Amino acid sequence: MANIPEIFGSMVFNEKVMREKLPKETFKALKKTLKDGTPLQLDVANVVAHAMKEWAIEKGATHFTHWFQPLTGITAEKHDSFISPTNDGGVIMEFSGKELVKGEPDASSFPSGGLRATFEARGYTAWDPTSYAFIKDGSLCIPTAFCSYTGEALDKKTPLLRSMEVLNKQALRILRLFGDTEACRVATTVGPEQEYFLVDEKLYKQRKDLIYTGRTLFGASPAKGQEMEDQYFAAIKPRIVEFMQDLDPELWKLGILSKTKHNEVAPAQHEMAPIFTTTNLSADQNQLAMETMKKVARRHGLVCLLHEKPFAGLNGSGKHNNWSMSTDTGINLLEPGDTPRENAQFLLILAAVIKAVDENQDLLRISVASAGNDHRLGANEAPPAIISMFLGEELEAVLDSIRDDKPYSQKAKQLMKIGVDVLPAIPKDATDRNRTSPFAFTGNKFEFRSLGSSLSIAGPNTVLNTIVAESFREFADELEGSKDFNGDVQKLVKKTITKHSKIIFNGNGYDAGWIAEAEKRGLLNLKTLPDAMAEYLKPKNIKLFTETGVYTETEMKSRYEIKLETYCKVLNIEVQTMLEMIKKDILPAAFGYMKEVSTTALKIREVVNSAKCTSESGLVQKLSGLADELSVKSEELAKKHLETKKIADSMECAHEYAYTVIPAMAETRAVADEMETLIGEQFKPFPTYGDLLFYQ
Repeated sequence: MANIPEIFGSMVFNEKVMREKLPKETFKALKKTLKDGTPLQLDVANVVAHAMKEWAIEKGATHFTHWFQPLTGITAEKHDSFISPTNDGGVIMEFSGKELVKGEPDASSFPSGGLRATFEARGYTAWDPTSYAFIKDGSLCIPTAFCSYTGEALDKKTPLLRSMEVLNKQALRILRLFGDTEACRVATTVGPEQEYFLVDEKLYKQRKDLIYTGRTLFGASPAKGQEMEDQYFAAIKPRIVEFMQDLDPELWKLGILSKTKHNEVAPAQHEMAPIFTTTNLSADQNQLAMETMKKVARRHGLVCLLHEKPFAGLNGSGKHNNWSMSTDTGINLLEPGDTPRENAQFLLILAAVIKAVDENQDLLRISVASAGNDHRLGANEAPPAIISMFLGEELEAVLDSIRDDKPYSQKAKQLMKIGVDVLPAIPKDATDRNRTSPFAFTGNKFEFRSLGSSLSIAGPNTVLNTIVAESFREFADELEGSKDFNGDVQKLVKKTITKHSKIIFNGNGYDAGWIAEAEKRGLLNLKTLPDAMAEYLKPKNIKLFTETGVYTETEMKSRYEIKLETYCKVLNIEVQTMLEMIKKDILPAAFGYMKEVSTTALKIREVVNSAKCTSESGLVQKLSGLADELSVKSEELAKKHLETKKIADSMECAHEYAYTVIPAMAETRAVADEMETLIGEQFKPFPTYGDLLFYQ
């Protein structure tokens, strides 16, 4: 095993490397840019670029690329070599500050949601110096933002950076009210727990649905699934151990703080959890982690599935987004604290988060909406589509005391007075974890559990940062200039809790009664992506994002179109794949097996005149009936799909897919899955669930 401290970050141009490679004045100027957000001067950029190039060449790199996150949900890169020709027919290795700071990839073929026409190809990448450059596959990768010729954000990183700046500004206003003059910056931090499945590559290649869509469109439940609950935290299979032992060093080289690895609940399901870091860096690293998982899996004859629900009836894969806020002086703003002043600050910040989540349930749901996640939300340890908050008994009792002016249970017959009482120390495990809650307080952070496994964390965290920043702004506006600060904080927290406590739910999110209760409370139940997107362009959301400067209205409209178009495209591919598998795989397999059974029955009758062969004829009759039914269902599905594809309006089209085509897909699949249970092993058209889940 390699020396871990030695290899960690070895492929990253991080602060340690910068100190070694850059002149002191250049390093100082770069740090000032990072701290103050001031533009990097070209002469400084040239020195940084030269040092970066020399370091990259030492590490074996021959090319550089501006690495960015377009609205496809994955990353993009265009590679240029360092070589420049010389007059004598040779080459030299060059890389300028101008090339470091700005690039110009073709933007015409990326999703833009109407921001630009196809013939408008120009797009720009701009270096994000807050996220370290790194080396991957022989190229120096420079994390960048991506914008159009006219300045609109064409990526996921730009709005995220904007939201972090907005939250920083408003959080500092809150801290100043409490006398904190030392903190100069507040940054959100995230640790995304990444769930995934691993299946044998040879079996994967025999499943068109896995290849084309990332999930199984057919598959009868195996004799054993996850009902024995013997997979979770169980001893890891040797082949998977080898994969994980290979994965961790690859992640560590890239500076990714891979900390925890274990088996998840479903067979063939696993998890990697990193230590938290600054949100924009965490977003970059999570994209890298997903890419690296796929790459390393192939080395071991495996395929890493990141779809939210690759197997029906089993746990789906999520990405638990552990979100918090910290100052540059090392203070976690979601830590309750032990003194009256710390308590008051914590409770005000907690109230701001509660307000933000309650007022923006729609935006949080939208931020995690996808065709894949619609299959996952609501069962098998995934939270429901209804957004609610879990605080635990301890904090709920404190808030009830403030709201109702009743004695706090642990303070004998004493009312909770903010700024006077000391909140009892709340250990991180003060209450059981609620695995059904979409947004749960877990000691000194919130765990946003609704994210799907393949999702970029940039979008959900952009929303989180923005909505909490807006609550901070409103609170700061109300409290600045207060003559009775403690009293006004008490009143504000009480008013906020009274108005927004409906979002707090500590019970079982899977309970059927919760749906009715949530409706009584006025909480939204946005079951599908089109249901959620119908809320996106409402005036309150446009006002929020445009006034904070996180999105322009034009950028919002583009994302609205892209979300709906992507949803329709995913469903289009899935339906076409289903129909192809029925026609070319499932029905031919059934016909072949029926012929074999019929031929066998005839041979038996030739040998045994009295043989009735009722079991054989019964099996053929049943399979033949199911084959007829499957043919009819597939024709109906094809017709509904064709009608849906003709719909020009993106919202109407998405709605039709959700409420007409998907139910038709489910009906069609049910027939095919029943047929699977009747077809002989040697005639099965593709590997079964049992093969995929247990043959690792």
